[in-house]
Amino acid sequence: MDPRWNEASYVTEARNDTGLEGYAYVPDGIVVKTSSPLNDRPGSNPEQLLGMSLATCLKSTLEAIENENKLEHSAQVHVDVAFIGKRAHYEFLVNAKIRIPKVDLDTAKQMVTEAEGRCPVSQLLSGSANYTVQTVTEF
Repeated sequence: MDPRWNEASYVTEARNDTGLEGYAYVPDGIVVKTSSPLNDRPGSNPEQLLGMSLATCLKSTLEAIENENKLEHSAQVHVDVAFIGKRAHYEFLVNAKIRIPKVDLDTAKQMVTEAEGRCPVSQLLSGSANYTVQTVTEF
């Protein structure tokens, strides 16, 4: 195992013992009903969970960047996740759209670039042709 595990600031475990039509959970923590996005059964799907994880990570990273620059917190993050492919080769397309209305577009782009490099979820996705980030002036 990677020795950096021994230096972790925080470690959690997520489990799914029931499959797509079941539950994902953190022991002694949250429980999320899961379901396929291709049916109308209740539950969250992997696409939604990935999108929420990325949106939360980018949003909190941008909030830190705004605080460091003594800016009013205004960043907004919307993430779209698409499920594409055919049997035995499925993929996600992930597109994050970020709006920072309290700064000009060039400053927003610089902040987004910094956030991409600092957000651990973005770092996991970076380098993939399926991951894009856009700085926008409106959604």
